[in-house]
Amino acid sequence: MIQCFIVDDEQHAIDVIANHIKEVHFLELVGTSTNPVSAIQQINEGKMDLVFLDVQMPKLSGLDLIKAITRPVQFILCTAYSEFAAAGFDLEVLDYLMKPVPFPRFLKAAHRAFDAVSSKVAYSAPQEDDDIEGDYIFVKIEVKGKMLKINLADIDYIEGMKNYIAIYHNGTKTMALLSMKDIEERLPKKHFMRVHKSFIVAVKRIAMIEGNTIRLNQVKAEVPIGETYKSVFFELMKKKIMD
Repeated sequence: MIQCFIVDDEQHAIDVIANHIKEVHFLELVGTSTNPVSAIQQINEGKMDLVFLDVQMPKLSGLDLIKAITRPVQFILCTAYSEFAAAGFDLEVLDYLMKPVPFPRFLKAAHRAFDAVSSKVAYSAPQEDDDIEGDYIFVKIEVKGKMLKINLADIDYIEGMKNYIAIYHNGTKTMALLSMKDIEERLPKKHFMRVHKSFIVAVKRIAMIEGNTIRLNQVKAEVPIGETYKSVFFELMKKKIMD
């Protein structure tokens, strides 16, 4: 996950970006600030990867804030004034969004951030063991008071179903009282990938990619690739693709 922070002196502008962040599965909002002066300390002492930053603010401009940051972090400027674009790019900001920020343009900037922060940071932190053979989870099943142990190496894919998820493993379908976010955060990102709002696949089970569909080994299943997940999926697959 790319951890995001928003700095803007107008709360309604923060709300717009915050709502956009909620729609992008690889972004996570970890904080906001309407005070650019106090935001400097929060950013310097925090662990955020990406800051959405207003330019014109009282006491301190967004451009001055960038100069005060002492740790590596990416910035995307959000402003109603295009004349600051050149100055922003001189400071090597990642992107420049004009307010009001439409979601399609925001999504393009988000994917640019993904590339910049890198898939290693977004999907493999903390460092994970290459071997998941001995790893497992316990999930609450439909029978009250019972929990089922599922070996991670046995999982083929997972499908979201409202308040439940269906875990397909070893030819079995197990219904568990979990959200897709809950299970995604628990699974090692090196081995499992969210490819759709309702689907997570085991990377080692991918047998074929046909258009926007993934076909899996060992199971007769076709998993769709969601539009907002497509560029991230193919970015991670790129080094494996032979032209």
